[in-house]
Amino acid sequence: MQTRIIAAIIGSVAASGALAIGDGPVIEEHLDQAQIEAGAVDFDTVFAAGAKLFSAKFNTFDGQSRPGTTGGGAPRVHGSAPRFIRTSAPDANSCAGCHNDPVIGAAGDIVANVFVLAQTLDPVTESVSAEFSNNRNTLGMHGAGQIEMLARQMTNDLLDIRDAVVADAAGSGQSKTATLESQGVFFGSITAAPDGTLDTSAVEGVNADLIIRPFHQKGAVISLREFTNNAMNHHHGMQSTERFGVERTGTNDFDGDGVIDELTVGDITATTIWQAALATPGQVIPNDFETAFAILKGERHFDRIGCADCHVSELKLNDTLFSEPNPFNPDGNLQPADVTVPFVFDMTQQGQKPLAEASADGGIIVRAYTDMKRHNLCDDDINHYCNEQVVQGGIPTEDFLTRKLWDVGNTAPYGHVGDLTTLTEAIEAHGGEARQSRDAFVGMAPAKQDELIEFLKSLQILPTGTESLVVDETGKAVNKKALAKAMLAR
Repeated sequence: MQTRIIAAIIGSVAASGALAIGDGPVIEEHLDQAQIEAGAVDFDTVFAAGAKLFSAKFNTFDGQSRPGTTGGGAPRVHGSAPRFIRTSAPDANSCAGCHNDPVIGAAGDIVANVFVLAQTLDPVTESVSAEFSNNRNTLGMHGAGQIEMLARQMTNDLLDIRDAVVADAAGSGQSKTATLESQGVFFGSITAAPDGTLDTSAVEGVNADLIIRPFHQKGAVISLREFTNNAMNHHHGMQSTERFGVERTGTNDFDGDGVIDELTVGDITATTIWQAALATPGQVIPNDFETAFAILKGERHFDRIGCADCHVSELKLNDTLFSEPNPFNPDGNLQPADVTVPFVFDMTQQGQKPLAEASADGGIIVRAYTDMKRHNLCDDDINHYCNEQVVQGGIPTEDFLTRKLWDVGNTAPYGHVGDLTTLTEAIEAHGGEARQSRDAFVGMAPAKQDELIEFLKSLQILPTGTESLVVDETGKAVNKKALAKAMLAR
């Protein structure tokens, strides 16, 4: 009865065009994707709409809840699950409820952890046991546009290698093997038979389809759009029309809550663009001589002991543009064929400051400290990071995407669960593929360990609007090369 009344109220207000008073939807106006594609909605308007959607505390009038479906989009007996349940979700009022530390769009305290894959359970579970779900800490989204475009570029590199070895095998009549490499990062090898059959058993750190998935701690999600469609349904019970609308499901109220077309295609575009245009993390080097010198020395230690082998300090984008939608989007997410023109913006010119770092040759330098690859950090002696039991997306439970460190200085806690309170703890928990560099850190003199930690602490999400990516404690730009040279001369 309540849902029918709510639907009737919403329909009445929409038909009359009257300004509603009292309770009503938080999102009163929705974006039209056709107008976005026609150029009738500019970047600033799309960005502002995305910010509102990300921060909105959705309510019943918006369509919050999913009484007839699971968080995975499967039908369930209507009303058989609670409206909110911390484990199986819906578990949050807004995206910003978890992504808020130190600013909206960033990371989250351990209290904001989610229980990944519990949302698919029917009936729901109240247990936080690892046998039912994977307990994960909230990651920050700053710099995410650069990360998505870097994943697309590296994916294209790997696919080009695959296509070339297939052609070589077909032309030669013999099986051929090729090394998979992009940006100096190696993803194993692939072998093609003359008939085009592929052996992907030697592929490492990426799915056999060679599509790099740069989001989620497991590296399980291809794009910000896919992430947004997933999260809106999972965490808030808000369904997008592109995934749950009448053309795909035969109904415009798939979750049976009495509210139709809860999020338009344009809404998802706006939320995606807002995340893609969030500020680029940078570095804070205080004016205090001892601290500044420690940071510079710590950076050298970081490289010398091999941390940068996986936490690659610099990757290169060949272009400055972010375009939406992603050509590798899976089914249920907007595809390039679905739009007349993509929505495009320049990451070095538009968005939240500080902006992306332009390179001299017209691209972007991405100082994210990741190799975009999955690794196993466990061995017989150290296995802190191997505590998951539920397989996500076919990815081995012990494999995790290399954590981006460009915001690590002000996004504690650490580890995929958020159960590590210091950077030293996080480093010492590295085993497996990172065991050698971990042992090198443990074997360093305490003063050098402190210098490396001080370097990591300097990598931060900067105050919104900061002009430079390297600043002192007052926000004034720092010339890092000049500073290093001056310090060495002292």
